[in-house]
Amino acid sequence: MSAAGLSTAAAATDIVLLHGWGLTPAVWAPMRSLLGGRRSSAPALPGHAGAAAANAATLAAWSEHLAARLAPAATLVGWSLGAMLALDLARRYPARVARLVLIGGTARFVADDASPAAWPGLAPATVEAFRSGFARDPHATLKRFVALQCLGEADRRCVQTQLGAALTALDIGEQGDEHRDAHISPPAAPTRAVTPTDRAPVALADGLALLAGSDLRATLAQIEQPCLLIHGEHDALMPVAAARAMAHALPASRLEILQGSGHALPLSRSADCARLIAEFWDA
Repeated sequence: MSAAGLSTAAAATDIVLLHGWGLTPAVWAPMRSLLGGRRSSAPALPGHAGAAAANAATLAAWSEHLAARLAPAATLVGWSLGAMLALDLARRYPARVARLVLIGGTARFVADDASPAAWPGLAPATVEAFRSGFARDPHATLKRFVALQCLGEADRRCVQTQLGAALTALDIGEQGDEHRDAHISPPAAPTRAVTPTDRAPVALADGLALLAGSDLRATLAQIEQPCLLIHGEHDALMPVAAARAMAHALPASRLEILQGSGHALPLSRSADCARLIAEFWDA
């Protein structure tokens, strides 16, 4: 992809923040305000916050969809599903990613006890329950997912309220363009037949499929960019043991564990995350 394909706004961006499943770029607002004037953008993931869907329900398609929003040599910050996408983008588009920050990230969302090197994660049955539950009742499943992210947080009620306010809309008319990043041009129209009324549920179901099926463990050794991992000590969604395993496998990484916190670090520990990112960006 040539630099000519970038929007002017994207070309002026140094820090790109990718949010998690079911949420919107609004989740980054507290942290962005603490980045000390450093230029940042927060594009919506495919099908989230009114954004166009990707062309396919694959990690490669979602990464390609986001790649046009990356400035050359950007510092890419991903949280949760956004962290998995950040890892994939760093491998597929190394010229566009100078540094990586993975917040509450993992290389494999589902626990793997069958391989010689067991991988910590959510039980396969739990992940499948989320997928089947989303098919039956998307709103209730989003709320359960938010509650799981808040486990381990010192002020769980406050964090849950903030996460709830940053959820992507599932129904047309629930939200407008105010959730899109003001500095990012709208993505191109999807080639797959997805109407505005079903775009979000389809994309969110695709996102759950990505979480359930993606396994980036074999690619970690290929990611040569400096990488900062920020993880909550009590993360119930993506265990801290997974962050330790990633830090060991990535060639140039540093792990910061935030004590007394869970998965919702961009909200519960926004000041600490902003400080660590600023120090990493300035180094």
